[in-house]
Amino acid sequence: MTGNNSKSASLTIFGLPKPFRGHTETIQRNAIQSWTELKPAPEILLLGDDAGTAEIAQEFGLRHIPSIRRNEFGTPLMGDLFQQARLAAAHDTLCYVNSDIILLADFPQAVERIARFRDKFLMVGRRLDLDLAEPLRFDANGWEASLRSRALSQGTMNIARSIDYFVFPRNLYPPLPEMALGRFWWDNWLIWKAHAVGAAVVDATPVVLAIHQNHEYSHYAGGREAMLEGEEATRNCRLGCETNPADFENGLYWRYFYTIDDATHVLTRDGIKPTRRHTWKMVKRTLGNPRSLPALIRQTLVGTR
Repeated sequence: MTGNNSKSASLTIFGLPKPFRGHTETIQRNAIQSWTELKPAPEILLLGDDAGTAEIAQEFGLRHIPSIRRNEFGTPLMGDLFQQARLAAAHDTLCYVNSDIILLADFPQAVERIARFRDKFLMVGRRLDLDLAEPLRFDANGWEASLRSRALSQGTMNIARSIDYFVFPRNLYPPLPEMALGRFWWDNWLIWKAHAVGAAVVDATPVVLAIHQNHEYSHYAGGREAMLEGEEATRNCRLGCETNPADFENGLYWRYFYTIDDATHVLTRDGIKPTRRHTWKMVKRTLGNPRSLPALIRQTLVGTR
């Protein structure tokens, strides 16, 4: 369904910061303060009870929701995070964003355009990685233009598999599985789920500069490798096959994990245009997983009877 041109895209941003210590404190303060500078001003929810979150919420006058369900490893669970934000949000357009992402004035403008395009949508986009060790001076004249210039000249665009923000209407998603946040698969699965419920998935990369501040991964036990390949990532992968659990054992789990390249549309300065990248990505995935082809063929034949 096409969106109503009079529809408001007033925005609730929610995030789950890590403990505010050392360099992590610097980059999270930079990110969260950048959200407070957006116009029109969004509602901002900070969730979780990690060190410093309550204090930052109080300092910037933000809403704080301390209680978040965690698994036995202490990792926050996606299903509870998104449900709490959905119930608490004052607005019908929600945005989850990682707490190291700086957002600029082009972000709410993109949200407004996409919300007017379709009632059911998911807005995602690639991030630009930047080394940024110092606190930003948001009271300095031209801080945004200066930061944008620095990011474009010194930053590196990350791959389409890394997704750091999701913008969607409040009721887009049904109750979500309890995947471990920040471990592999959960973010890619959210794009697949948006496809599955019939949403327009819009890649906003051409018009949105989302700046990711580079950091190390010591806050993950086992480092980045454990985040990508550990027990929690495997559990996320299994949970992603919720519509057909046998797909995990049959090696067909790759069908449920999309990237930004699986967008159905792309937002450009000239408008929102359809893209066929998803079709080519699925062909590439299918050919790239030859061991699972027999199971895929059997499943297809059974489905056509």
